[in-house]
Amino acid sequence: MKLDNAKILIVIPLYNHGTSVAAVATRALETGLPVLVVDDGSTDSGLQSLKGQGCATLRLTENRGKGAAIKTGASYALENGYQAIVTVDADGQHSPLEIPLLVAEANRGPWPAIIIGAREMIQDTVPRSSHFGKAFSNFWVRLECGCELADTQSGMRLYPVEEILALDLPHCCYDFEIEVLVKSVWSGLEVRDVPVSVHYPPADERVSHFRKGLDNWRLTKLHTTLVCRRLLPLPHKQLVEGKAKLEPLEDAKHPLRTLKRICQENSSPFWLAVAVFSGLFLGALPLIACHTLAIIYFCCRLHLNKVAAVAASQFCMPPLIPALCIELGHYMLHGEFIYDLSWQRWLLEIPERVWEWLLGSLVVGPVLGLVGASLVYFSSRKFILLRSQKGETP
Repeated sequence: MKLDNAKILIVIPLYNHGTSVAAVATRALETGLPVLVVDDGSTDSGLQSLKGQGCATLRLTENRGKGAAIKTGASYALENGYQAIVTVDADGQHSPLEIPLLVAEANRGPWPAIIIGAREMIQDTVPRSSHFGKAFSNFWVRLECGCELADTQSGMRLYPVEEILALDLPHCCYDFEIEVLVKSVWSGLEVRDVPVSVHYPPADERVSHFRKGLDNWRLTKLHTTLVCRRLLPLPHKQLVEGKAKLEPLEDAKHPLRTLKRICQENSSPFWLAVAVFSGLFLGALPLIACHTLAIIYFCCRLHLNKVAAVAASQFCMPPLIPALCIELGHYMLHGEFIYDLSWQRWLLEIPERVWEWLLGSLVVGPVLGLVGASLVYFSSRKFILLRSQKGETP
């Protein structure tokens, strides 16, 4: 289904960017699409600078957050018959003239979908914190919904109005933009991206309302909640039909093909390293008699390579790693190591030492995981480099 340009509304969330919003709105109007500016309780004269420009405006009586402004714009769009909104930040970071790139991408693939304008952050003025925040956010979104995206923090996006308003999205600040991506994928919507340019002014000219302490805390809480929800074996609300999956019967008919697929899935050096870390960490925990099942379930839910994780967990088989965890846990509790290495002490008393095992594993597991993940990451990168030098396909 093609997206009708007449059904697209540009939404500009505004909060105290009075010096730049007029220029952004002017360039947005040059696309030929209608423009709505949602003032999120600004204390400057941003809306006054838009008089006579021909764009619609809404004002919230108090500052409720960027997410609240976007949801307000989406509600306005639905009430006025629009199918989609394109959000553009009011600080001039994005070029509204590149909005047709997002619309073209929406028309190239299945609709409804969310299209992200992935920022090409190649300017020298891009702060290091933005690079880190982008990579960090991409990592967690990939774990939570399995969607590999180039820029999950970009504010330039095309949203299908009816679908995002049907989702349960309680967060209203910067965390809204992560929540809407993850829950949209859970609901069956596609999320795709397309490269766009970005402008970062010098640090002394930059105006940002992102509060590093409070907003990072909100994002941390959100990611924790989303990961925990993902680990629960409960269905998600579906807005569109999901993609057809390979039937179990087909898997049984072609065991070698299925094994090859399982081995190759999520097998980039980085994600192999994450799988190995997970396998070693979970393998160190006192999950007596259910390590393998727990690791496979964990990897299935968080889209990790199951073979790599299970293989790595075998390094935690008794007696060495459990004994090391118990020794460390005993020391943490009592300030001394266990020097009695008798059969009675180490085997028959294991049920009584589960707490010591757990405490020790919370130290041994991450350390062992980091060592194993580092070895796998660098060795797999080296292997790929050697194959590429020989002209083979990685």
